[in-house]
Amino acid sequence: MTITAAADGSALGNPGPAGWAWYIDDDTWRAGGWPHGTNNMGELKAVLDLLESTADAGRTDEDLLVLCDSQYVINSVTKWMPGWKKKGWKKRDGKPVLNVDLMKAIDAAMQGRRVRFEWVKGHAGHPMNEAADQRANAAATAFQKKQAPQEGPGFDGTSSPAPAAATGVASTADAVVDRELALLSDAVRGDRELASRLLHEGMTEISATGQRYSRDDVLDALSPLVGFDAVDEVCAADITSSQIAPDVFLLTYTTSGVAGTVARSSLWVREGEQWTLRHHQATPTER
Repeated sequence: MTITAAADGSALGNPGPAGWAWYIDDDTWRAGGWPHGTNNMGELKAVLDLLESTADAGRTDEDLLVLCDSQYVINSVTKWMPGWKKKGWKKRDGKPVLNVDLMKAIDAAMQGRRVRFEWVKGHAGHPMNEAADQRANAAATAFQKKQAPQEGPGFDGTSSPAPAAATGVASTADAVVDRELALLSDAVRGDRELASRLLHEGMTEISATGQRYSRDDVLDALSPLVGFDAVDEVCAADITSSQIAPDVFLLTYTTSGVAGTVARSSLWVREGEQWTLRHHQATPTER
């Protein structure tokens, strides 16, 4: 049996509020996004979540056909990825591969599976592509309006949904990690308004030098990280997430740069439907 699904991404402004979605039928689809991202990020995330969702459902032994209107995604996965891996995830010109965190995760998720990609023309009336596009755009629009997007029923859409506490932890953790990566990206660090949406009103930070910062201090100090964009350099797989209370997630990870290696921890809290960063601490581990 072959599972056939359409995957699509959307970004309002590109970059801007971004969404992703995959669609099999009206009972089997999923969507999500970020406050700030690109269309290519959405396209890749849709494919990754489709791979992960079918794996979680125990369907890795079935063929998977992905309908995609992005030549970038298809070429990345089917043509360019083997060469990038041999070069240490570098392009032919020696520059780092863009969206490498998503690329690596897709590569890992495809191992041992029979996955094919088929290009379809976007916005041309293909029913499944249109359905995925509508859901991805709706997710991007929700983030633009500072609302939670409709996530959909997931892969097993025919079963009665379990309580959110039982089914939502993994997807919620992914959403919190996405916000951490967005906050670390040059695009958000260079836009005070976008960054402010991710910070709790009472946010505090302890820097690697031991200095304490308030929310306003952090916003005043934010600037693009020259030569280091965490969305590309810090893989989502490298971030450990722990739900320590119903509305609290702790993220931990390590970064390396000119200042040395730093262990980082971020405390994210939910108020209503919004997750914001309440506290961040950076601890140097070596110089």
